Amino acid sequence: MTDLLHRLTDAVNRRVEAGWAHASAAEAALAALSADDAHETASATRKQLDTVVRQFGLDEADAALFEVAALAEQSVAAHLLLGLLSGNEGPARPSVAVALELAGLPPTGGVARARLGELAPLRRYGLAGVLGSDVLLARQLAITERLAGFLGDGGLPPVYVLPMLVDTVPIAVDGTDVVVAALQSQSRLVWIHTRPGGAATSLATAACDRLGVACLVADLNRLDPAVPVAEAVTALQLECALDGLVLVLIGAERASAATLTAGAVPVLAISHEPWNPQWSSELPLIVSAPRLSVADRQEVWAPVLGGAAGREITAMPLSPEQIVAVSRHADRMARLHGEDTVSIDRIRHSVRQLGRGRVVRANPDASATLDDLVLSGHALDEIRRLLDWARYRDEVIALGPLHGKGGKGTGICALFAGPPGTGKTLAAHVIADSLGMDLYQVELSSIVDKYIGETEKNLEKVFAEAEAINAVLFFDEADALFGSRSEVKDAKDRYANQEIAYLLQRMEQFDGITVLASNLRGNIDPAFARRLHFIVSFPEPDAPTRRRLWHRHLGGLPTDRKDPVDVDWLASHVELAGGDVRNIVLSAAYAAVAEGKPLGMRHIDAAVRREYIKLGRRPPERVAKKV
Repeated sequence: MTDLLHRLTDAVNRRVEAGWAHASAAEAALAALSADDAHETASATRKQLDTVVRQFGLDEADAALFEVAALAEQSVAAHLLLGLLSGNEGPARPSVAVALELAGLPPTGGVARARLGELAPLRRYGLAGVLGSDVLLARQLAITERLAGFLGDGGLPPVYVLPMLVDTVPIAVDGTDVVVAALQSQSRLVWIHTRPGGAATSLATAACDRLGVACLVADLNRLDPAVPVAEAVTALQLECALDGLVLVLIGAERASAATLTAGAVPVLAISHEPWNPQWSSELPLIVSAPRLSVADRQEVWAPVLGGAAGREITAMPLSPEQIVAVSRHADRMARLHGEDTVSIDRIRHSVRQLGRGRVVRANPDASATLDDLVLSGHALDEIRRLLDWARYRDEVIALGPLHGKGGKGTGICALFAGPPGTGKTLAAHVIADSLGMDLYQVELSSIVDKYIGETEKNLEKVFAEAEAINAVLFFDEADALFGSRSEVKDAKDRYANQEIAYLLQRMEQFDGITVLASNLRGNIDPAFARRLHFIVSFPEPDAPTRRRLWHRHLGGLPTDRKDPVDVDWLASHVELAGGDVRNIVLSAAYAAVAEGKPLGMRHIDAAVRREYIKLGRRPPERVAKKV
């Protein structure tokens, strides 16, 4: 601070010679400040100042201005002296004019705007700010609170930064070498496009590891909504610059391109959205991040499950960060329940908790498994095959472009066709729960719109939301919208066909799992069927299947030994689907509880009769005779 002390002394002497009223107070403050400069704390501050100048590449003039602004934060004497020099009656931050004078710069408006405008390094990097609304020369120059802490005892970042930080697992995947080369060539911005479950953060952190450079990983999706995104990004860039880190930013689409490139550190921007050329006239390096292979996921799971990590768990399309989150949750839950090791069931439960996302369930602790499906052998085999496709899709993709080219995605499309109550919706839940994903069920009434173009907009919102939460997209009663395309006789037919064509195109671009449920297989257009990987028929259950359904729904319920439930008669005479069987057992259970007695055949008979009447069908003769 020796040079600055000389300039301070000269500034005080010039004012004293002019008959300054605050001469004695200023001289006393200057003497105290000179005495403080010999202390060890001043030497430590000098070292921190040098770090800021080096990390942000400040030139001599900007470094001098920053030192003047920082001086006000270092001691009471400095605060008083700068206030008096700036024309105040007591302590204050330096005016811009005084800061320019003490930095050895002409105190003019042009120099002030060049050095302290919004695009100048001190302002752009978030090192200093200009306070007040007067003319620029009369405003106060101040360093940020974070820099004041850094120059003192090190300080801490703003409180909203800590919740944004993410733990990652560095894994070298396709694209890592390209990012390494970009960092070596001083690229300011690398845009890493990723799909749900992709290994983008693993790619970015692995590139930093390879160069021996530390990084800070933050997720803008965790930012407090009350904090402006630009402010948060600037704060993150400042933290990285102070410690010589690379910024890895998840959810980067929330920030402007100008904000991402305004800092003094390289930014590895991760987003589910592809780069939009309209964001900036300069194209960044763009890298696509792949999903982890089963072998890679096995390696991430290993510390938790060791060799017990079966293919069912490792094949779930989770990102490394999600695996870490699930592992921690499962380990914590196991310890809370007094379990010595983390079981596979505990992992499955934690995966379901992670996959809940924004889809709300009536019973959040319930999950559906293949054991809950009572179907014919062929239908059950097809559901298992669909799950295998979902679990091992990444391995197949790695073999080559088997899914096709020309805009085709790598998603999986399935049609579940069959009468109501045969298990189509339950099967969709089984798929989602088995993969640790949400089931995003679409109500067609909220999609179809009578106004031209609105249906396409609604469909796009549905697909975008499903992609954002990595959910299984389930269209119920799909034939209502996706029926056979008609011959164009009027404008209404033409626009209806356009809606279907848009859906076909959007399904091909979707990288997730789409399940369509239809009551009528024949209503599906052949062009639509060609885009389906699975068509699973859910027939009306035969007598053996109905017997299994009755045993499934009655299992575990206390029954009346004096009035036992005749499952054989029910299986052979009550020709209803599984959903109807569930309704009957539920109705009978309520009746038995209301009566205060165990469930008996009399309750089932009454429930069967009510269900048949509800469906508009004639009840079996035995039941129909009972009142």
